[in-house]
Amino acid sequence: MALRKIPRAPLIALGVFLLMAVPSFAEFYTDWLWFGEVGYRPVFLKSLTARSAMGSAVFVLAGAFIAFNLFVALSAVPLRNIVVVTPEGPRTISLQPRRLRPVVWMVSGLMALLLAGYASSGWSSYLAYTQAVPFGQVDPVLGYDVSFYLFQWPFLSLAQHLFAAIALLSVVGTAAAYALAGNLGLRIGRGVFITESTRRHLSILVGLLLLSLALGDWLEIPQQLFEPSGIITGPSYTDVHARIPALRVLASVGVLGALLAVVQAFSVRLWPITLAIGGYVLVSLGGTVYATAIQRVYVAPNEQVRETPFIQYNISATRAAFGLDAVEERQLSGDATLTRRDLERNADTIDNVPLWDHQPLLDTFSQIQEIRTYYDFVSVDNDRYTINGRYRQIMLSARELNSESLPNRTWINEQLTFTHGYGLTLGPVNEVTPEGLPILFIKNLPPESTVDLKVTEPSIYFGELSNDHVFVKTNTKEFHYPSGDDNVFAEYQGSGGVSIGSFWRKLLFAIRFGSGKALLSDDLRPDSKVIYYRRISERVRKIAPFLTYDQDPYMAIADGRLYWIQDAYTTSNRYPYSGTVASGTNSSFTNGSINYIRNSIKVVIDAYHGTTNFYLVDPTDPIAQTYGRIFPGLLRPLDDMPASLRQRLRYPQDIFAVQASMFATYHMQGPAVFYNKEDQWEVPSIEIGDQPVRMEPYYTIMKLPGETGAEFIQMLPFTPRQKDNLAAWMIARSDREHYGKLAVFQFPKQKVVFGPRQVVARINQDQVIAPQITLWNQQGSEVIQGTLLVIPIEESLIYIRPLYLRASGGQIPELNRVIVAHQDRIVMAETLAAALDLIFPADGSAPPVSRPLEETRTTAPAAPLGGAGSAPGSADVTTDGASPTSPGGSSGTRQAAAPQPAINTPGQAPDMRSLVQQAESYYRAAMTAQRAGDWAAYGEQIRLLGRTLSDLRMADQRQAPTPAPTQAPRPARPSSPPPTPPR
Repeated sequence: MALRKIPRAPLIALGVFLLMAVPSFAEFYTDWLWFGEVGYRPVFLKSLTARSAMGSAVFVLAGAFIAFNLFVALSAVPLRNIVVVTPEGPRTISLQPRRLRPVVWMVSGLMALLLAGYASSGWSSYLAYTQAVPFGQVDPVLGYDVSFYLFQWPFLSLAQHLFAAIALLSVVGTAAAYALAGNLGLRIGRGVFITESTRRHLSILVGLLLLSLALGDWLEIPQQLFEPSGIITGPSYTDVHARIPALRVLASVGVLGALLAVVQAFSVRLWPITLAIGGYVLVSLGGTVYATAIQRVYVAPNEQVRETPFIQYNISATRAAFGLDAVEERQLSGDATLTRRDLERNADTIDNVPLWDHQPLLDTFSQIQEIRTYYDFVSVDNDRYTINGRYRQIMLSARELNSESLPNRTWINEQLTFTHGYGLTLGPVNEVTPEGLPILFIKNLPPESTVDLKVTEPSIYFGELSNDHVFVKTNTKEFHYPSGDDNVFAEYQGSGGVSIGSFWRKLLFAIRFGSGKALLSDDLRPDSKVIYYRRISERVRKIAPFLTYDQDPYMAIADGRLYWIQDAYTTSNRYPYSGTVASGTNSSFTNGSINYIRNSIKVVIDAYHGTTNFYLVDPTDPIAQTYGRIFPGLLRPLDDMPASLRQRLRYPQDIFAVQASMFATYHMQGPAVFYNKEDQWEVPSIEIGDQPVRMEPYYTIMKLPGETGAEFIQMLPFTPRQKDNLAAWMIARSDREHYGKLAVFQFPKQKVVFGPRQVVARINQDQVIAPQITLWNQQGSEVIQGTLLVIPIEESLIYIRPLYLRASGGQIPELNRVIVAHQDRIVMAETLAAALDLIFPADGSAPPVSRPLEETRTTAPAAPLGGAGSAPGSADVTTDGASPTSPGGSSGTRQAAAPQPAINTPGQAPDMRSLVQQAESYYRAAMTAQRAGDWAAYGEQIRLLGRTLSDLRMADQRQAPTPAPTQAPRPARPSSPPPTPPR
């Protein structure tokens, strides 16, 4: 007996199902194992349960409701024969209701599946609705607690959308079924034809649809409180007195229309349903017309007066939502003249001026410390440590392994051998070698430390690079670090990773990672582990996707180990009356939808073990408290964090940039001033190359005015809107009990204090500095102008801008010059100390009020000022610090620059030895300038050499024995001309 032929369709369907289901199951199960390994399986289970529960409930309810209505309509379909023309000729199809049942189930199931997917995506809103923590603040219009808008409203809005979608799909599907049955149609000359049962059924469904619309109108009333309206966010006068009342009326009309629809079910005439739908449309249009008329006729002619209370609501809410109501505001005189003594009192500030910019330093690290091609420095991080007893600001970068840069990218190399990065590079922000390269406290492989900061476990298995999974504890040795011509190998001893275990686990991992080699390899042992989700940003988002994360995690050293610290934020776009983040803000929150933010959570990830801990640093934040209720055990108290790690916490740049951007407008607390934008500030932009670039917050160690000691802060200046003078500067504090506190230092409005853009313009127009920069750029090299630093000292400011020089085609920028500006003086020198010496004389006298017309020479100070390692005598002693040396010479804030010979001042007897040394130094500088092609510097050095040789001849003549003169001798020419008086 022949075997029956197996149908193809079920086999194809089964194959498609397995093709989709097996990889999904493999990913789900391996994620389940991973959450167990990191200790957050309850979080995964809670989110999975909520997602499944919401999706299943909506799938069952929506599917049952839609199917019920379709089956009711299907029962009215009579037995009909439909003639269809085919290529073989006319064909009759018998249309029977029972044959349509599978189609009904399929259509209902598909619609319900789409709605269930939409519902499951809102699982977090349901959990927040059930576990909401009140803010204790009510909005000034409707009187709801703020938590209603952040927690209850999103879930109610989700439910209303689902209700409306189910009702609409039911109306459309049922009407189509009745039309197919012939119970509903349009007859020529007689209008709409509808049977009694059909009218009754559709009227009830239309009533449900109108009820869902009424619910949507009611929910649109609180929605007005966090939507923009004219000059503010939140309801304006027109919204409160016209649109919101119109929405209330519209919601009432919707409920009345639903009742009329029920009446229509028992009435032969169509006036109830016509009145319900027509009334709803007319009231909706009438509300819009009424609001427009109120705005144009009553509000616009006297807008400032009408909008005053609502502007005040917006100001108060925005300051509370962004934490600006706690900003400390201080006044500065702005006209103080600094002296040398002021700098000495603020030595900690001067000693920690960050002369190294992130990008030039990252380029330099990449060239001198990557060691091998497969190592990468991804970013440079700012921090502060107590090093050798001194509080120092440092910059560090982790040496991560980039598997994409391996010379031989095989499965064994990428997944078994090259598994981790190694070590880091760390150095001070203000010191360089004589060659212009950064001083390094920790460097090389294995890490070598020249200070009391040690790294005992330098392996980096988790980092910022998006490396793939790796297998550890295998039969293949793991590459540890290079050592000469050989390599050092090791085996992972950490707690991270999921055990490979049985054959079935290995099979599921092979399916998940799409590689059969994981299943067939003999290198994997029963105790082998697989490490995945190694990228920091991916790892934390996998555990807590409901948080918003900072774009720059940073590395910290604590107790000899390496950790990553990732800042996490609680955010919302539904805080009533709060303004939204401007789109031009230099942060990750540039989509304009954030109107509440708190840096409430710090995530610490062990770079070796992968241990990930979430710490609650702001227990007063209601959103963080709500998440704590939803996921018990997720957020640990800050006291659980080791003290060595708590010292590494810093206020993040992203939130500070957001707060500074909002404070630029919302420091105006008077409604009239706010309305007219009389005192609006902005973050200044300065030209870098040919493009204006908005200044970003920068970290520095500084002694704030009125404080007793230096501390780690970040700061950002403000200028008046469309003006270039400085209006204020804002700081965020990071140390100890001051962590997270914001302060603004304002200058008097009636005085002009030079702003960053003006200082940059003066630098670019300086008759000495600008030509030198242009000359360097034309001689096969590139000048990189660093960040313009605004350094407050006492009641005044100094501006500092480092210059880096990079050879054409080269990759290593060198710190070559430092420009310093104070009031109306600008100088450029090889070192910060030298530049400060030119502006602030060593004898403590006040600097002149204007820059000299011609070259002024000074002797180097006896003691350095401006950073450890600055050597006396390393200054460029020219007009305002313009360098007489070539760009090829030693540069930057030198650690051990060779001292220049002192130049004799007028009236001082020349010294033969010093003149010889001076001539030799000018000759060497001239030769260096000649090799570099700097002919301007070459000519200047030859001129100085000639004058020194002339002084040397005169000194030799004075020392030679001569007969007694018969007349009074002529006085000897001084070795240097007297200084030109200032303007």
